Amino acid sequence: MRLDKYLKVSRLIKRRTVANEACDAGRVTVNGKTARASYDVKVGDVIEIAFGNKAVKAEVLKVADTVKKEEAGEMFKLV
Repeated sequence: MRLDKYLKVSRLIKRRTVANEACDAGRVTVNGKTARASYDVKVGDVIEIAFGNKAVKAEVLKVADTVKKEEAGEMFKLV
């Protein structure tokens, strides 16, 4: 699954366009490397998103195309 879609489905970022812009701006890293929106997310990847002066780090536990809002938190674990 594409990185921008994963960020939206997992609700780490609310909108896919915002996720895409964050990737283009270089604010999203996967396993320590800057990642593009088209990066293929796999279980075990560590995603870090820079929001201003704060950073969110999450490990991918599950990849699914659609998820209910209540189950979105099960797709990742904050590190």
